Amino acid sequence: MFELIRDTVFGHLVRFVTRGKALPYPEDKNPDCWRQYVDHEKTARVAHHGHTEEPEDEDESKEEPSQGREISLIHNNQETAGQIASDQPEDFGTRGQHRPSQVTSSSEDTQIDHGQRTNDLGHIIDPEKGKDMNIIHFDGDSDVENPRNWSLSKKIVVTALICLLTTSIYIGSSIYTPGLKEITEIFGVSQVAATLGLTLFVAGYGIGPMIFAPLSEIPQIGRNPIYIGTLIIFVCFQLAVIYAKNFGMLLAFRFLTGFFGSPVLATGGASIGDIWSPQKRAYAMTVWGLFAVCGPTLGPVVGGFAAQYKGWTWTIWELMWLSGFTLVVLIFFLPETSSANILYRRSRRLRILTGNEKLTSESELAAADMTPRQVAMIALVRPFTLNFTEPMVFLLNLYIALIYGLLYVWFESFNIVFVETYGFSISIEGLTFLGILVGALVVIPPFFWYLHKHVEPKFNKKGELKPEYRLPAACVGSFFIPICLFWFGWSAGNTHWIMPIIGSAFFSIGAVLLFNSVLNYLPDAYPEYAASVLAGNDFFRSMFGAGFPLFASAM
Repeated sequence: MFELIRDTVFGHLVRFVTRGKALPYPEDKNPDCWRQYVDHEKTARVAHHGHTEEPEDEDESKEEPSQGREISLIHNNQETAGQIASDQPEDFGTRGQHRPSQVTSSSEDTQIDHGQRTNDLGHIIDPEKGKDMNIIHFDGDSDVENPRNWSLSKKIVVTALICLLTTSIYIGSSIYTPGLKEITEIFGVSQVAATLGLTLFVAGYGIGPMIFAPLSEIPQIGRNPIYIGTLIIFVCFQLAVIYAKNFGMLLAFRFLTGFFGSPVLATGGASIGDIWSPQKRAYAMTVWGLFAVCGPTLGPVVGGFAAQYKGWTWTIWELMWLSGFTLVVLIFFLPETSSANILYRRSRRLRILTGNEKLTSESELAAADMTPRQVAMIALVRPFTLNFTEPMVFLLNLYIALIYGLLYVWFESFNIVFVETYGFSISIEGLTFLGILVGALVVIPPFFWYLHKHVEPKFNKKGELKPEYRLPAACVGSFFIPICLFWFGWSAGNTHWIMPIIGSAFFSIGAVLLFNSVLNYLPDAYPEYAASVLAGNDFFRSMFGAGFPLFASAM
């Protein structure tokens, strides 16, 4: 619980007020522990090549063996010196930097026989390309700050919070629909115009991730500020929807609430990928996908009773209460999951505590020669380049968008079938969506069995999997969508009302298999840009989901 709260918004506030005395990190107690966080291999590459990547130039790679022997010799000499120094009195600088006795030399004074300069760890610094920097990384499998090393209980709690946030946003689209009839009467607009309140919300949460998701990949920002900051605006803007003075104001703030509520709909998958290993990520992604289905499905159930007995504004009140509750819970219990942001903040803390300005994270080093504007522009352009220049990504997103569009155009027919044909009330009509939820629950056990028996064994010893192994389940799921639509369309109005509800369950069976296969394939194919590639997927499907309901009634 201590580690869970320490890295939350509440935890950061407590540390700020107490100046780091409450909820301390290990380095707060012992600043000298910075050496255990240094990645020796990457620090050596920076010293010799100026970057952390493996050298591609043949001439550079040929120089490695001789340089490696010199580095090893110097490192061994420094270890011996360090042992001698450990028996001597220690001196601390005015800025808190630990200065060992004179036996251990600094990076600026350490010289080898032929005059080459070395860094603190004894790595030779190339005079032309090398940089005197120490790369801060995680301290192996025992480092509890690495999201991949979190305990199982902590991973489950964080995954549950991401699922709660996802449902709180997704439910906002369909919770509006039970009040459509009243909205047409109050504002004097047509049903198609009133439907814009749904479609603009969906369009908003399709556009939002194209901006917020890549921003969450910038190490200096991370995931949490995006989640919490946008959710605060989302909750507040619900009041503008409730008290809208005219139809234009209603539509404008429905779009804005969708826009600011959008980050988790794409970045949630990236957050899950942050904490779960590739072998286990598919299980967590499936659960997250189930909650994504729960949102639009439960919206008419919850909103139907409110709209019938209290009016359409109560559907938005319910949305505000749910998202407000979620906001409070996340402030206290959702920690940062981006490893790049965690390492950035660790290196910044160590620089302050030790006074050693040479301590840096890998992402900081990469962005050192770039302005914040350049970093932001690259991040914002990335989702578009990935989704419009990579054919496989483009085609998968286009297919998922078609399925999502069919889902929303199909939702519009529920009122026609169950209210106009079968005579259900608005509140009871919302219950007919539960067939979709039941289908999602039914398909998860066999899908988990398939993952365990057929996908996990294909991972190699390094924990890697060819992304294409994720897709066979999608090929199976694609058959269930036309089965559902044919069953629902053929039985609606001609048979007992339970028949179209049973048919609706096949849609979620296909959607779960399709969505989870694709949403696991994309991060496997682009692990470093998971948030950006998932944002593109959300953009495609949301645009189709926004446009299709507008012509549903006419069809």
